[in-house]
Amino acid sequence: MPNFIDLTSADGFVFPAYVVEPAGKPKGAVVVLQEIFGVNAHIRSVADGYAAAGYLAVAPATFHRVKPGVEMGYTEPDMNAGFALKTAVEELPSPGVLQDIQVAINHAAKTSGGKVGIVGFCWGGLLTWRAACTLSGLAAAVPYYGGGMTAGDEPSRQPACPVMAHFGNQDHWIPLDTVEAFKKAQPGVEVHVYEANHGFNCDQRGSFNEAAAKLARQRTLDFFAKHLG
Repeated sequence: MPNFIDLTSADGFVFPAYVVEPAGKPKGAVVVLQEIFGVNAHIRSVADGYAAAGYLAVAPATFHRVKPGVEMGYTEPDMNAGFALKTAVEELPSPGVLQDIQVAINHAAKTSGGKVGIVGFCWGGLLTWRAACTLSGLAAAVPYYGGGMTAGDEPSRQPACPVMAHFGNQDHWIPLDTVEAFKKAQPGVEVHVYEANHGFNCDQRGSFNEAAAKLARQRTLDFFAKHLG
């Protein structure tokens, strides 16, 4: 049964995470990182999907340091509020929310008894990329349309685990030329580009693209099967 549990970071900060256990013994674990809308129904459904695929799923509330209990939809006011919260988290002193993600990884490893992968969407995709490059205990990472990961110094980071990245070629938040530059800077990263917009995986958004979402999920499941078991 899915439920929220409390996790405690290295600095003593307590935050919630949505946890779903698979029906049988876990094949491994997947940490699911939210968009800028909180651990909402969509993110919980993504976690449920990985549990249905045999993995322990853990979705930490990465806004909790600046505002607890965030769960939003996808209207323009929700988007503006989400951007403001994301900005507030990004401005936290280092290591900021990355220490919470590390605790989620540690919990996932200990509870599942297996290897841990991480997947994230939008801002969560950026955090997934950073986690792959700076945190410990990850066997694979899959950022979806990671806003910011193709800009600034982000492409110069070096991942410590295998990475697969999904982008849409109609995404005005992540210009395609920056995706191509990222591919050149990161030849070891498996990059897939879809005929789709930003947020193509979310069936609660107008940008949902069923074909792209289905293909990206299958590729991700195959990637996790290869690296997690």
